[in-house]
Amino acid sequence: MSVTFDRLPESAAEISALADGALGNPEHTCALFLGALNLYTNDKDAGIEAVNLLRGPRPLSNYEIQFIRDRLMDKQYLPLAYFDGATPENNYTPSEPYTLRLYADPCPQDCEAGYLRLYLKTAGADSPRPIKLRQKGDEWFLWEYSGILSGIRIPVSEDPWA
Repeated sequence: MSVTFDRLPESAAEISALADGALGNPEHTCALFLGALNLYTNDKDAGIEAVNLLRGPRPLSNYEIQFIRDRLMDKQYLPLAYFDGATPENNYTPSEPYTLRLYADPCPQDCEAGYLRLYLKTAGADSPRPIKLRQKGDEWFLWEYSGILSGIRIPVSEDPWA
């Protein structure tokens, strides 16, 4: 599965417009989440608003907002690291158009009904990272995504040993 953007969303309103009708596809929720995280690196309030939209009826707690802040504080490159073409060597600059590839859960039986886990790969990590979604009606919302925010190899431009 993959999702492609011609350009990344630049506001919470753009993410909201892209989400309208698209959250019925779990891969779109995941792609919009990375768009929201990228938005956060430029405008924290808009990024949090966008993430909250993708969480459905369960807005971020203060702890979760701090978690996102802490993980992205010095890693502006992290949200883009999952798109095609992004590598530590090119400082996680993805190819355009922006394509995100998602992989099915190898153990779907481990998820209870109404939940779905997908995996994303990055050249900055040796193993795929999970993201878990929860279904409400016909839409899929963010449930668990801490693996996406886990550390990855730093870009070559920031690596004193490169």
